[in-house]
Amino acid sequence: MVDFKVINELCLMVKCTGNDVIFTKAGAFIAGECDGAKNFRFTKVILGPQQNVGQAILGQLARRLTRENLPLMKVEFLGDSVTYYANNQQHVIVYHLEYGEKLYVESENLLAFSSQCDYSVRFLGQGLISQKGMFTSQLTGMGNEAYVAVLSDGNPIVISNIDTRQTITVDPDAVVCWTNSDPDIKLDLSWRNLIGQHSGESYMFEWIGNCPTTVLVQPMERPHDVHVID
Repeated sequence: MVDFKVINELCLMVKCTGNDVIFTKAGAFIAGECDGAKNFRFTKVILGPQQNVGQAILGQLARRLTRENLPLMKVEFLGDSVTYYANNQQHVIVYHLEYGEKLYVESENLLAFSSQCDYSVRFLGQGLISQKGMFTSQLTGMGNEAYVAVLSDGNPIVISNIDTRQTITVDPDAVVCWTNSDPDIKLDLSWRNLIGQHSGESYMFEWIGNCPTTVLVQPMERPHDVHVID
């Protein structure tokens, strides 16, 4: 049994009772405590956390092709312990997923998830516009202890249209994660792009009112290598 908790905004604490397994970003472990000898161990995840070997291989190939590799390690707990994880002083946010609830996370923003999350790779289809986001990580809750910890550069904001049904528009390079519905990809191209006078906001993620979602947005855009016409 595991429980995820945020400590001081910048650190994830995982409390384990008994034997269990979690997956974390490789190298994210910073400290741990237990009675007696160390009762947790780390193993590099070679292919992927999927139970199905074929899916793990396909997921790894997809990420290599889009340069969105997800280096993971498996943490095995062999008794009661408390361990701590962090990454470059980034802010940590924890989601507790209901059974069947889905969370979509950009690979570099994924810190850790419990074994009761089903992991898969999802294709969104905007890779011709930006290398970020063509494939994204999908975590699905499969039990009462389905936890996901994500990372944000700075304190994020939360935008939701579940109650308001308003349209949400977000820069893909600032998105950390979202729930429920996939976004539409909206292009904003004009003659200005042809003469190098584009605004720098040439494409967006958009959720309209009948696509309810909650989106976590960080106050810092990721750099990317592929652009719309410059």
